[in-house]
Parts: sequence; structure tokens; C-alpha cells
Amino acid sequence: MHAIVHERYGPPEGLRLAEVPTPTPGPKQVLVAVVATSVNLSDWEGLVGSPAYARIGGLRRPARPVLGSDIAGRVEAVGAEVTRFRPGDEVYGDNLGLMGGFAEYALAPERALAHKPSGLSFRDASTLPQAGPIALQGTAGLEPGQRLLINGAGGGTGSFAIQIAKQAGAHVTGVDNAGKLDFMRALGADEVLDYRTDDFTRRGPFDLVLDLVARRSVFAYRRALAAGGTYRMVGGPVRTLLRVVVGGAVVGRASGRSIGLLVVKPGPDHFEPVARRCLDGDLAIHVDRTFALDEVPQALTYVGEGHALGKVVVEVA
Repeated sequence: MHAIVHERYGPPEGLRLAEVPTPTPGPKQVLVAVVATSVNLSDWEGLVGSPAYARIGGLRRPARPVLGSDIAGRVEAVGAEVTRFRPGDEVYGDNLGLMGGFAEYALAPERALAHKPSGLSFRDASTLPQAGPIALQGTAGLEPGQRLLINGAGGGTGSFAIQIAKQAGAHVTGVDNAGKLDFMRALGADEVLDYRTDDFTRRGPFDLVLDLVARRSVFAYRRALAAGGTYRMVGGPVRTLLRVVVGGAVVGRASGRSIGLLVVKPGPDHFEPVARRCLDGDLAIHVDRTFALDEVPQALTYVGEGHALGKVVVEVA
């Protein structure tokens, strides 16, 4: 089969299209003929090996030579003990543990997959498994009139989170680069900020901050929060993560605020509710661009450099 492989951490130029053996599913595994794979920031991190947690399992060399976690396609074969799927079934899921979506075939655990709704195209289905649960869980508990700020709101997760928060009746401030301000407004954001010229931690105060690209100190985040407010970090460098884990609890407790990580629950139980909302017309899926399999380096660059408005998809077949 054809696959885009990387054998060392580094820029997209190190990727190559190669002929590799088609994997064989083991117990409780499913072999998926990939039709579409959406690109996540985690793919970029796995490519360059930064932040450091992107190297878990492969400190010096990538543990998974084929990236791509959000897959949609058809079941090609199933391993022993698989009961929910059979060849020909249309499926989608977040395959973050095994990756492999930037290829003609990918192995995935049975538990990571769900049957694709007939009302969703493969392209659209591939956008949901990772970004949808983060957006849904990151905005959980919002009440009408509360103030939410989303840092990194112009990307895939942010495009869902803005819509979900507005439906909950929240006042939404979106933060991203200048090229995404109009896009965030179109999604429903009440206010938009260019992070290059506006310091969101000096705005507000906010009842909830969902930080998809954290890089500031816990004291800056505390300053951005209203009394009783909540800050949740999803992505960012290890140094910021450690600050939030270690210092966030102390600073938050002392100031009457909650500062910590968003521990996202993955899997079909958490992305299928988002799919249902898309099918019902409550949420719109925004695909900025699609790329072919041999264009994965360009797709990763487009996402990694912060250009994507919503989701980017690689159409494999």
C-alpha cells in the first residue's frame, strides 16, 4: 500500500510517499481502507517531535512512522474477537493510539471506531472524532450570559467550540491570528482578538477560558478569570503544561478560581453526539481545504503554520 512515512522528527520535507506492507489486524483490531483523514495539530506535533510529549514511545525516532489519527473509511478486514464490524462497513474514529491515517489502509482498535452515519460524507466524518469531543467537553457547563474566551478559536476544535458555546447562550471571544478574525465572526463569535496585537489575559474577566495553544503563565491566566472562573488548557509546550499542573492548583485555590488541564475523554461515546448535532443542523462542519495523499506535507504545513480556517482533510481515496 502507499503511505506517507517519516523516519525522523523534523519539517515536512522529511516526509516521503512510500510503498509499505499492508498491515494485518490482530485481536480486537480493524483494518480500514482509508477514504479521508483530517489533519490535527497533534499530527504536526508528532511530525516535528515538539512539544516533548509528542515523542512518547519514540524519544529519538518516531514510534509511529505514519501519522494521521482522524480516519474515515470502509472496513477491509477484522481481527479475532471483533464483533461490531464486518468488511464493507463504513466507519470513522480517532485512532490517536496507532495513527496510520495518511495511508491507503490503517489499523485501528475496534473500540476507537463507530459506524459512519449515512448522512455524513467521509470527508466530513473525518473532521469530528478528535476536535468534536474537545470542543464539547471544553465548553461543558456553560450557562446563558457567561463569558467564554477560546484561544486558538479559528482552527478545527475552535470552529466547533464557538458554535456550541453560542448555542448555550454564552458571550464568546475568539483569539487567533489576524487572518482568522472574519472567520471567527462568521461562526458567531461576539468579539475577536488578534493574539499578535491583543493580550487576552488583560481582557475580560471571563467565566471560562478554553486554551488550545497555551503559552502564558498561570498568573496571567488567573488575571483573565472572573471570581469563580475556570481555565482549561488543551495544548501547548511542556513548560506551560507543568506550570498549569503544578502552579495552577495553588494559584487557583488561593484566588477562588480553577486553573488546570482539560482531560479529554475520547472515543465514539464522545464524538457521536457531535455527529448527531451536525446531522440535525445544529453544528456546521467547516473544511478549509482538501489535499491528496501525496500532498500530506503541504497539508501539515498549512495546519502547523496556523493558516487553517476550521478543518483540513486529506482525501486518500
